[in-house]
Amino acid sequence: MSIKSICVYCGSRFGTQPAYTEQATALGRAIAEHGWRLVYGAGDVGLMGTVACATQDAGGETFGVIPEHLLRREVGKTDLTSFIVTETMHERKKVMVMNADAIVVMPGGPGTLDEFFEVLTWRQLGLHDKPIVVMDVQGFWGPLRALLDHVSDHGFADASLLDYVQYGSDASEVCAILRRALS
Repeated sequence: MSIKSICVYCGSRFGTQPAYTEQATALGRAIAEHGWRLVYGAGDVGLMGTVACATQDAGGETFGVIPEHLLRREVGKTDLTSFIVTETMHERKKVMVMNADAIVVMPGGPGTLDEFFEVLTWRQLGLHDKPIVVMDVQGFWGPLRALLDHVSDHGFADASLLDYVQYGSDASEVCAILRRALS
């Protein structure tokens, strides 16, 4: 199988539960073990830094994309296999998706939600057909899932929107979904 690239959206913070960091580490290792390349926001903080370091420690390739204005705030991780600095957040998100075969959404905050909704909207509009997998660590994304159901139930999106998102509770389940989707 050729190298596939997995875009991971996640927090630039660690969150309140140790399981978030544990699963970021497990996902980073698994990405490397499967021979996939990590595509992510190039930060060296929070879950972003954790998943990148775990991928690197396991011998995997890393492709980071960061806008110039976040180099200091997110501590740009310059020791990646590929490190790209963009002018804007919009450019960052575009470059990340263009260089990925699938998207994984880990726990995170407003930035992660922004990335998720943009990639979901692009999928709904037919701009890509890449798998979107939500890592629902300890039920973190339960409210998001309920919101998507609510939007569909109230007629603001076709029920088919719900089919664009798959859920796994941990790195192992997410990787099983990715293996099926990328084979």
